[in-house]
Amino acid sequence: MPNQWLDQVFKALSDGTRREMIERLTRGPASVGELAQPLSMSLPAVMQHLQVLETCGLVRTEKAGRVRTCHLEPDGLRRAEDWLVGQRTGWEHRLDRLGGFLDSDEGKRS
Repeated sequence: MPNQWLDQVFKALSDGTRREMIERLTRGPASVGELAQPLSMSLPAVMQHLQVLETCGLVRTEKAGRVRTCHLEPDGLRRAEDWLVGQRTGWEHRLDRLGGFLDSDEGKRS
């Protein structure tokens, strides 16, 4: 998995507004207007946030007439989750080995 993509995803998710948009989209597709409604910002600002989410593959938009509908892209979140799980698993193994060493006779003598 390219680091650049991962950097983009975590940068996108580092913003509270974008996380709020992702959370809304977990309940189903929404128009840009529906996403903008609870936010205290202009429609162009909402569009800029959507563009960031779309560029890194977390959101997909489609336009039908004058309405742009946004959809969550679960594969983008899944790929980020897979990376996080891999990191967590590595640390858990290291900590388990350290715990085993500390519980061993050799660790108790140190």
